[in-house]
Amino acid sequence: MPRTSPCLWFDRQAEEAANFYVSVFPNARIKAITHYGEGAPLPAGTVLTVSFELDGQDYLALNGGPVFQFSPAISLMVHCQDQAELDDFWHKLSEGGQTGQCGWLTDRFGLSWQIVPASLPRLMADPARAQRIIKAVMGMTKLDIATLEEA
Repeated sequence: MPRTSPCLWFDRQAEEAANFYVSVFPNARIKAITHYGEGAPLPAGTVLTVSFELDGQDYLALNGGPVFQFSPAISLMVHCQDQAELDDFWHKLSEGGQTGQCGWLTDRFGLSWQIVPASLPRLMADPARAQRIIKAVMGMTKLDIATLEEA
């Protein structure tokens, strides 16, 4: 088990969000759901946490109320093997959310994602080429692997 795992704070959409993420990723599952009891900050019976797994990585979704919001300062990266996979994740995760620059998007729950080619570190290894790739990425919304490979 990894030493660290993300906890994602939602107002009251933890179960909806976890079910959505599990539907987007292959090899994903809901592991456990807990509920608030009497005398808790939210009504008894309300979902407290949803433990879920995406491709072997554990996550916890927490219904903590409207105290905190997501910020692009933290994002989850999806490393895609090819353009079809990148397009699929981009389409599914951006539905109802907002697309941004450089392969970033915000899903309908406000969580930021970076949808990137798995080959990006290899492409960036050559410092001269890295500058061309950065320039290309800065001009894109959804990343185009073929364009990056040619940079």
